[in-house]
Amino acid sequence: MNRRGFVGGVLGFVAMAKAETPACQLSAGPLVWPHAAKRQPEIRSFGGHTDTVLDVVGRIGTPASLVIFTEGNHLMVLSSNDIVGEFPTWAKSRPQYADLDLTNIILVTLPQPILLEMIRTGGVALGNLTLDVGRSSGFYPDIFMGYPEPLRQLRRWGVIGPEARFFCKNRGVALLVRKGNPLGIHGLTDVVRAGVQIALPDAGDVRAKCRAAAENLLGEPAANALFAAEVGTFPGRLGIMHRDLPEMIARGYADVAFTWRHLVSYWARIFPDQFESIEVPGAEPYYTQIAFGCVVDPLRPRAMKAFDEFFFSRARDVYPQYDFARMDDSEYGATMALD
Repeated sequence: MNRRGFVGGVLGFVAMAKAETPACQLSAGPLVWPHAAKRQPEIRSFGGHTDTVLDVVGRIGTPASLVIFTEGNHLMVLSSNDIVGEFPTWAKSRPQYADLDLTNIILVTLPQPILLEMIRTGGVALGNLTLDVGRSSGFYPDIFMGYPEPLRQLRRWGVIGPEARFFCKNRGVALLVRKGNPLGIHGLTDVVRAGVQIALPDAGDVRAKCRAAAENLLGEPAANALFAAEVGTFPGRLGIMHRDLPEMIARGYADVAFTWRHLVSYWARIFPDQFESIEVPGAEPYYTQIAFGCVVDPLRPRAMKAFDEFFFSRARDVYPQYDFARMDDSEYGATMALD
């Protein structure tokens, strides 16, 4: 998959449109994302920009131990040593699960509309490679984590059961800027200044929350001005918000990004020489929650049951370590009817 297909003329564009930004603030090339999967030194790895697949984690071609399709914006938690990394050890310590082979847990962290299309159409193409998505191939979810509406759609298709349970809540929205904050952006009012270009999520819950936060914190006219300064696209944009927005800042297509706070803090952590996070006072109430749905008649029922038990025993404590909000007793594990 060509994840960052930027074409000729980028450096000239940056030089003309961003002359006020020191050259050292702009990336010399596409962002090099950290690997979510554990490295296997005996296996040849294509880690270059054009040959890197970031949102399918695991081994294709060998039987899957468990397959999770999930909203991608919490991938840094789910794929961590605290969750997927710890799960096999936890299972080995439980007599009822000790015999499970959990050596190949597959995570698919693409945006929810893409995940729904994969299930509906039975496949997805990554460049020249097409992956069959279905029960016969084994590349089919046992668990689907997502926002309410995609889960309701899956329920209408008969893919998941009649209920889902909430397990995390984010802390609203925040701003991402280049290291050193060369334009002096310290809040939404600074973004409304003439000449500041903003990267925004192209669709979904997060775009709606950004809009609501801007309207309530700035007023409708200023919110309209902020959204009018949006950079709509760039060569190679995929609509994968958790990849595209930081790329736009790094490559000079935009000056600031506005999205979920936990994503902003994650990007600033993993790319400390590229980015800084800017909190938006009053934006914490503009949050959303993600829920856990079990697939009907899963291919790996015992592994699904084990992960369900393991996950809900620790997600409440783990997610706040990654800049999510701590859920109270009425929120954590709360059931959402999907019918």
